[in-house]
Amino acid sequence: MSDTKKEITGTLVRPNKIPVGSEIHNRITETLYEEALMLDNMLVLEWSYFVTKDISYTVPLRATRLLEESDKSIVRSMMHMDEDYNSLMMRVGRLTRTKSAFAEDPPSRTRRLITNILVDSTNKPDEFAVTSYGILTRNRYEEHNTQVVSFVRHDILREIDGELKLAKREIIVDFAVLGTQNLAIFL
Repeated sequence: MSDTKKEITGTLVRPNKIPVGSEIHNRITETLYEEALMLDNMLVLEWSYFVTKDISYTVPLRATRLLEESDKSIVRSMMHMDEDYNSLMMRVGRLTRTKSAFAEDPPSRTRRLITNILVDSTNKPDEFAVTSYGILTRNRYEEHNTQVVSFVRHDILREIDGELKLAKREIIVDFAVLGTQNLAIFL
């Protein structure tokens, strides 16, 4: 088999892959589906129990670059979001306990479609590197148009007391310019 074939099938790209259909892959997939269900139903307080105290939640900017500079298309020195546990909990509190969340009152109607879930083991037996693709549709007020955001997520899920929790998430949106009025929701 050629080296190119090995790279395409993931032999070289993902040496620590966990097979689709395995018990842990199924648990992680179900966890991500349940997360999407919570967020689509504005259950952000319940969602907050899904994150670890040391979470890093980032959405770097995307820039358009020529092919030879495509490795520079993700700009991590500037972010749409750069959150830790405290800032996430402030956002959750604002959405659930105050009347100052104008960007989400009335709440957006959202649908998160999560797919292409790939899981890899890490050097920590209780942590898993998870890559997933997502599409978020969002509609507000009585608007007839739907906003769409597509992205790839790179997560670290950690098993704590038998439950999978989100320890790290980097979301790479596919657009250099977001087509939403604000980003007051979680991706």
